[in-house]
Amino acid sequence: MHCPFCNAPDTKVVDSRLATEGVQVRRRRECLNCSERFTTYESAELSLPRVVKSDGNREKFDDGKIRRGLIKALEKRPVESDAIDNVISQMTKRLMSAGVREIPSSQLGEWLMEYLRELDQVAYVRFASVYRSFQDVNAFREEIEKLVHATTAKLD
Repeated sequence: MHCPFCNAPDTKVVDSRLATEGVQVRRRRECLNCSERFTTYESAELSLPRVVKSDGNREKFDDGKIRRGLIKALEKRPVESDAIDNVISQMTKRLMSAGVREIPSSQLGEWLMEYLRELDQVAYVRFASVYRSFQDVNAFREEIEKLVHATTAKLD
């Protein structure tokens, strides 16, 4: 691994540990030339199913799109960035265990809404309003009523 500070080709690993629920390895490295330290993350390159969009186009799964959607929905909400990483990790595991070569983007959206419902209800309603294209206040009210009903049923 090249040093990001001086571009020297040789670095040594000072410390390694598991990160993101064991999905990644976090390595602390030190440059043998300039002695600067930096962190790298390693993860397995996985063969994930292709995503079938609503228009029929197919594209590779992009966890960056999931991350951007989560960040937008969780904007100004009291949710730690580790929680976002955990949702992405859970989505990826779920996608791998689905055992399919292709998956509809609508399925990914539904899974993401499940995770958001548990993580932050305000973010869930935000995401659902965009994902399901709410047209008026009644659509918001109906979704919130479903959420309240599900929450009270869970508490009983």
